[in-house]
Amino acid sequence: MKQGIIFLLFCLFLADPATHPALAAVGCDLNDPDRDVKRLFPGSTGYKTHYMSIDKQGGDPQLRRIEQRLGDSFQGLYETVDVPYTIYEILNGAEKIGYIHGVNQKGHYGGIQVFLVLDLDGIIKSFYLQKLTSRAATQFRSAEFGKQFEGLSLADFDAYDVVTGKTTATGRVNRINNPAPEAADDFRAVLRAAKKNLILMDEFVYGNRFLNNI
Repeated sequence: MKQGIIFLLFCLFLADPATHPALAAVGCDLNDPDRDVKRLFPGSTGYKTHYMSIDKQGGDPQLRRIEQRLGDSFQGLYETVDVPYTIYEILNGAEKIGYIHGVNQKGHYGGIQVFLVLDLDGIIKSFYLQKLTSRAATQFRSAEFGKQFEGLSLADFDAYDVVTGKTTATGRVNRINNPAPEAADDFRAVLRAAKKNLILMDEFVYGNRFLNNI
């Protein structure tokens, strides 16, 4: 009985990041940056690593703007204001040619890590699921699914509602097919992570070039 109470308190402790700031910061890094950057960004010869966080950039006002752009509140260990976001600036020689950035997202069965490879204009060059716990992991990791994100930008995700999973009938995000209809929760989680990833990159790197009047 005593052990059960201790375990319950431990779970509550983990669920509330405010009780322990050190546990609040859950970043998302490539498992093997030297290997992964070469694989994800052909033509690259090197990279620089930058660490950004909302609390050091714009604090609570920026967090509220990001949530408004996302259409949903940040919550849980993956979305505290002090999460360190790792941005890989991709180089060809001394020339900057793009970025790789990943975010954590809560899925139906566990955490999901969604990385986007972006050009200098914020256009998705490729899509990479580094971590995914799902019965439909094979379908979501397929090349056919990932290719549907190529060529999209934050402008394409503007009309996508991360809460309802709906978007405009003519929107390009509407054309992304769910390869596993039985895993609708994970499909929406992946799309939410992609939109969140693009918003954070617009805030941190692209100078809010996709920011509309909100």
